[in-house]
Amino acid sequence: MEKAKISPYQLFVMIFMFELGSALLLAIGSGAKQDAWLAILGGMCMGFFLFYLYYKIFTFYPDLSPVQSLQAVYGKFLGWIFGFNFGIYFLYLSARVLRDFGEMLIITSYPEFPLFIINAIMAFCIIYAVKKGIEVIARTGEIFFIFYYIMAITGFVLIIVSRLINLNHLKPVLESGVMPVLKSMITETIYVPFGETIVFFSILPLVNHSKKVKIAGLSAILLSGTNLVFSMLINISVIGAETIQRSPFPLLSTIREIQFAHFLERLDVFFMIALIVGGFFKVTLFFYAACVIFTELFKVDGYQKTVYPLGFIMLCASLMIASTYAEHINEGLKVVPILFHFPAQVAFPLLSLLIILWKERRKKKKQQKASPA
Repeated sequence: MEKAKISPYQLFVMIFMFELGSALLLAIGSGAKQDAWLAILGGMCMGFFLFYLYYKIFTFYPDLSPVQSLQAVYGKFLGWIFGFNFGIYFLYLSARVLRDFGEMLIITSYPEFPLFIINAIMAFCIIYAVKKGIEVIARTGEIFFIFYYIMAITGFVLIIVSRLINLNHLKPVLESGVMPVLKSMITETIYVPFGETIVFFSILPLVNHSKKVKIAGLSAILLSGTNLVFSMLINISVIGAETIQRSPFPLLSTIREIQFAHFLERLDVFFMIALIVGGFFKVTLFFYAACVIFTELFKVDGYQKTVYPLGFIMLCASLMIASTYAEHINEGLKVVPILFHFPAQVAFPLLSLLIILWKERRKKKKQQKASPA
């Protein structure tokens, strides 16, 4: 592992930026139509449970790396196999999110530009950041955290003064019952973005006050989840649920509606910068976790030596995972949650915690038997 330390506040900021990442860009929960905000709210509640689950596992091995923790639970061989699978999972997700933002730039601003060039520029920035280390990433997050909120408050004020909000778009609540909301939660909002905090297994051992990890993580999920709920409420009330389902990037469609005093308009360029910053942090943290895991698995001397080869793989994978953007989104909604997210974010951590608790119980029983009567 990297010999670095970050504060609980920096962990809070990184989780916040990570959670917003691509979730602000995409129409998560849109299958529930005007109740999409409820699907996000439900996903956030499950996100609390999942992060607490990850934190509970961390408390048993606070000084061990992710691979060492897996080997402590499952043994050296199985721990290595599971660690390799998680390395592939994080590398794959970094490629997926990189593709999301590359496609956004092409669709909205650079329709004639090759996807490879755009992704390569973004990948180079990500590789540079990861090579500098987690402390630099964390300090950068502290700066952009303030920038994010300035942009958010500015956007909200402009939407209000432009008189774009129509609360009738939010009605009727639960028109088709609770099932569409539950379906969106089970297939989407639980995993993206809240369950993806499993990536912080690679970062939690670096926090200098491990006792404050829980409050930092849960607070970040609460704040980011509230922001996502509020953002979806704004999107629905401005452009309507039907438009959100048709639009690849609803927030940008909302921002494009801003027109104030025939002077302030076409502000989506500024908000695209904020979205790209969020995407940068999400890809960077996925990629950092993958580099740390593969470095330990293959006993490389310093994770920086894995950054360039894995960065090249990430770039190539971002281009090859789907032939079109429609195919990319379809895979993300129908295939990835079942084959990747649920096993990695829910089933495996639950199984691991049960095994840890069972081992701890056996250990206590042995100690009781060994102690003198």
